[in-house]
Amino acid sequence: MKVAVSGLSKLERELERRLGKSNMKRVSDNALKSGAEVFVKELKSQYNAVSWKEYATGAIIEEITISEPMTVKGIRTIRVHWKGPKDRYRIVHLNEFGTVKNPNPPAKGTIARALKNAEKAYRNEIKQAIERGI
Repeated sequence: MKVAVSGLSKLERELERRLGKSNMKRVSDNALKSGAEVFVKELKSQYNAVSWKEYATGAIIEEITISEPMTVKGIRTIRVHWKGPKDRYRIVHLNEFGTVKNPNPPAKGTIARALKNAEKAYRNEIKQAIERGI
């Protein structure tokens, strides 16, 4: 079944006209931040659920960082990434996808699982944040 939604751009223009562009940007930025916090909470719980055995330092969980909202190709975006003194950003992709020598690391698919599990909560948080802002 195919559903076509029309009028979103008209609704967006009307909200910008009534609230102003700066207020709409502030509301969307706050919604993005609160939604990112929901995702990071789920991501940390997924990493905590992994049995790390000898790998356990906790640096991957500690270095999860949320960027400030930014505009990328005309769309407001927020980025969840790894930044810290132990440079775990270098090995996160190896844990997520595996390597030739270690095709099934303990944390394989953790980020994808967190994305899937947090999707509904993320959308609800975005809706609530927008309602609070408007």
